[in-house]
Amino acid sequence: MKYVQIDLSNDIAILRINRPEALNAMNLDVISELTRAIDIISADDGIKVLIITGAGERSFCAGADISFMVNIDAVTAEKYASSAQNMLNKLEKMEKPVIAAINGFALGGGCELSLVCDIRFASENAKIGQPEVTIGIPPGWGGTQRLLRIVGPAKAKEMIFTGKMISAKEAADIGLVNQVISLSDSEKSNLDPSIDQSNEKEKNIALSKMLNKKLIEHSISFAKEITKNSFNAVKISKTLINKGMDADIDTGLRLEIYGWALCFAHEDRHKMMTSFLNKSNKK
Repeated sequence: MKYVQIDLSNDIAILRINRPEALNAMNLDVISELTRAIDIISADDGIKVLIITGAGERSFCAGADISFMVNIDAVTAEKYASSAQNMLNKLEKMEKPVIAAINGFALGGGCELSLVCDIRFASENAKIGQPEVTIGIPPGWGGTQRLLRIVGPAKAKEMIFTGKMISAKEAADIGLVNQVISLSDSEKSNLDPSIDQSNEKEKNIALSKMLNKKLIEHSISFAKEITKNSFNAVKISKTLINKGMDADIDTGLRLEIYGWALCFAHEDRHKMMTSFLNKSNKK
C-alpha cells in the first residue's frame, strides 16, 4: 500500500497514515487503503491491539483533502463522505481495542478518525479541532455525532461552531483525550550532541522526533497492559460499552449480563480463574 503502513510488534499492530507531504490528509486512495488495512488487521487473530498514528511528527491526520473537495459537486461529496464514514464505522466496530496516538494536527476528518478509537493519547504539541465551518461545510465524517457523545453537546457545539483548534491540554481537560504525553526537562536536555542547539529549527525538529517516539512507546506500553488480559473479555467489554452508549440503562444492563455469562463458555475464563486461585493458594 502506498499511503498506509502496518508494522507488527508481537500481538500489537501499528497502522500509520503515510502521506506526510499533505499532513496525512485522507483522499479517496487513503480511505481505500485504510479500509483494506482495517480488514487485514481485523482478520488476523494474532493481533490483539491496534495503534493508529500519522507518519512524521507534524500531523496525525489533517482530515479530508480540500484540494479534492474544492471543485466537486453534491453527489460526489456524498459518495466521498459515505466512503469515509464506512471506513470509520468499520474501525469503530473492530473487536480489537484501538488506540489513537495523536501526533500533531488532528483536524476535521483527523479528529473524527480519533473519535472512533477507544483510547486517545496526544503529544503535548497536538492540535485538535473540527474546522469545517471555516471552509463552508459542517463535519461530515461523524463529528457532529461522536464528538457530542464524548465531550457533551455544549463543548461539541463550541468546537464545531467556532472551528477553532484546541491544545492537547484542553482536549484532556474536556475528556477528549485520555492523556497528554510530554517531554520532561531532563529529556529535553538530553538531545543528541550532534544537534546544533543554537539552531532553533533544528532543535525543534529533534525535540519533535523525541516526543513522537515517546508517544508511540507509551501507546505500545499501554497496549501491552491490555494484551495481558483475556482478549475475549476485552472484546466483549468493548462491545458492551459501545452498544450501551445508545441504549437505556435497563437494556445496557441486560446486555452486560449476556456478555458476562457468555465468557463462562470460553476457555480463557476457566484457565485464568484457575491460575488466579492457584497463585492465591500459594501465598
